Amino acid sequence: MSTAGGLQEALSGLLTVAARAGVAEEQARTEALSLAAALAESAPGAPADWAKAVQGGTTQDFFDAAVRGRRWRGAPTAVLTELIAISSPEKAAYAEALAEIASAACTLGEPTMRVVGNASVAAAAQLQAAGARPVQATSTPTPTSAAPAPAAQPAEVQVPEKTVEELLAELDELTGLARVKREVHRQVAVLRVEKLRAEAGLKSPTITRHLVFVGNPGTGKTTVARLVSGIYKALGLLSKGQLIEVDRSELVAGYLGQTATKTAEVVASAAGGVLFIDEAYSLTAGDTGADQYGREAVDTLVKEMEDRRDDLVVIVAGYPEPMEAFIAANPGLASRFRTTIEFENYTDEELSDILTGLSEAADYELVPQSLKKFREILVATPRDSSFGNGRFARNVLEAAIGRHAWRLRDVTAPTTDQLRQILADDLTDEPEQPDQPADPELPAEPRHAADAEQPAEPAAADQSEQGDQA
Repeated sequence: MSTAGGLQEALSGLLTVAARAGVAEEQARTEALSLAAALAESAPGAPADWAKAVQGGTTQDFFDAAVRGRRWRGAPTAVLTELIAISSPEKAAYAEALAEIASAACTLGEPTMRVVGNASVAAAAQLQAAGARPVQATSTPTPTSAAPAPAAQPAEVQVPEKTVEELLAELDELTGLARVKREVHRQVAVLRVEKLRAEAGLKSPTITRHLVFVGNPGTGKTTVARLVSGIYKALGLLSKGQLIEVDRSELVAGYLGQTATKTAEVVASAAGGVLFIDEAYSLTAGDTGADQYGREAVDTLVKEMEDRRDDLVVIVAGYPEPMEAFIAANPGLASRFRTTIEFENYTDEELSDILTGLSEAADYELVPQSLKKFREILVATPRDSSFGNGRFARNVLEAAIGRHAWRLRDVTAPTTDQLRQILADDLTDEPEQPDQPADPELPAEPRHAADAEQPAEPAAADQSEQGDQA
């Protein structure tokens, strides 16, 4: 089977599940191909194989798709997030189909060890989010076997999957983030009382539900935003509770006048849930303030927030100082974003806990010496504004999984422990192997331990916060 055929077969399976779930084919296709590109972008020859699967795609299309898909290397995709939000009976099957896409990405070009690690962590993130267990490639349910499910579970779509208490407990279980947890609990208490007063016919001041998240990359902002969307839905403040994550590129169009339409369409897709705008200050940044495109996007956003104020929450995120300038740049923003939540950097102990959690989610085990080695790496790593926090831990694990696979390359019948255990040596760089493929397409991204020395991508490109806590 050709490499393109492997991706095409996985894509076909995913589209079958998408059709059963009522997901638009083009939306599912675009998302899946973006995920595959993001996982395989460091593999020589991957753009050409990916283009064959796309049938008409170009190398530039591959890298554009990779930028869009990077956020899903450690978090559920947008479609899966929405299926989870509505308790779709197909959420597990869709997660399994995404895991097959991740597996197929490993066949594009000449996969590096980093690609193997990326794919393992991404597949685990999809399966864990949907509550699915790892499955064999052939076990995706067929339309015939899955057909009775919608009729058998109609009530599940009618009620929130989790209660407010359950979601708050999930928040409290996250590593670190003490200040964030207190503020979210306070917000929930205020909004709950406001809702009860309104139901009792009492006057109540209008409390804005929109939020500003400030902090360095990888501090769990997207993860908390996803929980907030579920909490607001459970409180009855939102009708659907999905999270739509975007950045400037997904709000701004190529020509003036088109941006308003593009931004309005994005907001419409988030209606009933939460619109999460990462690095929102990029809309107003610049030596002379916002460019025409950024101003158009912000003006449209303010109008849409007003028009949809009863069933939309917007969360904007980014570095602290630029976000202050962003909010001050438009009176409409200043009046709607009154609550700012600060996300602090993780401690070494918290990062060790995050690494352990990520490895367990991917069905790997860190032996004690591995954790000791990770702490040594942390001590030697500068903690400036570019430090990836939880994303750093995810990058370390992705690289370690790749080295683990290379270490077992000559073991004919490895034991279960050998397949699961990440050793201390897997967290460190090794001499270049003569038969290993190089990574000429990404000269700025180191191959092995460099994944544990600095963020894998610039913060502007990789927006995922998960795996951040993920």
